[in-house]
Amino acid sequence: MNLETPKITINKSQKELFTYLSKADNYLNIMPDGVEKFEVLTEDSFLFQLKGMPVIQLAFKDKEEFGKIVLVADGGKFPFSLTAHFDAVGDDKTEFQLKFDGEFNAMMAMMIKSPINKFIHALSENFNKVMS
Repeated sequence: MNLETPKITINKSQKELFTYLSKADNYLNIMPDGVEKFEVLTEDSFLFQLKGMPVIQLAFKDKEEFGKIVLVADGGKFPFSLTAHFDAVGDDKTEFQLKFDGEFNAMMAMMIKSPINKFIHALSENFNKVMS
């Protein structure tokens, strides 16, 4: 299952946006409403739980300086990645987009597609608010 948010332009440099999302503790600031639990485990991992959902642990898998950050599900039953893309469109303007990639059976994909889509859109919108 592949989902993505629309590209948004944020009036910050690629470096500023990348640096912000490179820190696990900053993800609390962009979580959607309904976060029941958030805990930074290490410099490179954190966990969170949204109301009515299981605890999800994410870890940084890859950071391509200023261009991309890849988070992966660390443990759990559902393998997926969440990738943040940063494309400079000027000195202080950056296009930002989130992409979700997961491997789920058809039944599971049907059940979780809408909540995951809402989740990544909320992350993107909240990131835009925090950085504006």
